[in-house]
Amino acid sequence: MLRTFAVVLLLQLLAVPAMAASFEVGQVWSYRTRPGEDASRLYIARIDRDLSAKAIFHLYIDGLTLKNPLVEGEVQDHLPHVPVSRETLEASVIALQAENVLPPDISEGYVLWREAFEQGRAGVFTLSVQEIVQYIEDAFNKPK
Repeated sequence: MLRTFAVVLLLQLLAVPAMAASFEVGQVWSYRTRPGEDASRLYIARIDRDLSAKAIFHLYIDGLTLKNPLVEGEVQDHLPHVPVSRETLEASVIALQAENVLPPDISEGYVLWREAFEQGRAGVFTLSVQEIVQYIEDAFNKPK
């Protein structure tokens, strides 16, 4: 009986997100990327703890090969502002790469998002970061 309990407890501990530690501004994380984007990293550039019941994490993601017909060369190498939930980070990140890094400037995208959020016209991504990148690429390339 005790052995069964120990095995169940161990399995539960393994199921707990490895990133139960705190996420902070200035951290750089590796994450589960799309194929071919292994060098991509996400930066935690801002955290809003007072806009909703749960914290909102604002990311900058680099190292992408995002097909975007709206940019020169039709490939975008970063996403300048991505608002996500804590659950998204926990499900996506692999390892902390750096701390206390001056985060990239996300102010332009953040200001637009914040205005729309306060008007109820914007939200927060709850997909994995990999899925968010693909979703955005698909939106850029949707037939008109």
